[in-house]
Amino acid sequence: MTDPAQLIAAARAAAAHAHAPYSRFAVGAALLMEDGSIVTGANFENASYGLSLCAETVAIASASAAGRLRQIVAIGVIGGAMDADGIPTGTTPVSPCGRCRQVINEAAQMGGRDLPVHCGAAEGDAIRSYRLSELLPDAFGPADLGIG
Repeated sequence: MTDPAQLIAAARAAAAHAHAPYSRFAVGAALLMEDGSIVTGANFENASYGLSLCAETVAIASASAAGRLRQIVAIGVIGGAMDADGIPTGTTPVSPCGRCRQVINEAAQMGGRDLPVHCGAAEGDAIRSYRLSELLPDAFGPADLGIG
């Protein structure tokens, strides 16, 4: 099993590829899969702000596109304001937004897991770890529709 620091490192590497020219806030996500491999994503903003994609959503959609949605066993997320060179900065751990918590819940319920979510900062060693059920209690998802 990959330790949270390894997932956070992979999320940091992904954040380096964030397309965030509007918010200047880069986010990276890393998914640990059942076989130990890691799938990553970075946020992708759009001039039409509502069309922007969060890093967690990009990573989960990538896993789903590869037929691996049910194989996610943990997630790591980092974020931070970009400096003049486009490098994410900051030492406060960042957690998934509400929309991403719902997207993570979809993957979690489809895989039958209460996923660990490791939240890190763009810089430093601070990591806060949660179970998805702590971040999104009483979540609505596939199980409520008889799917899972």
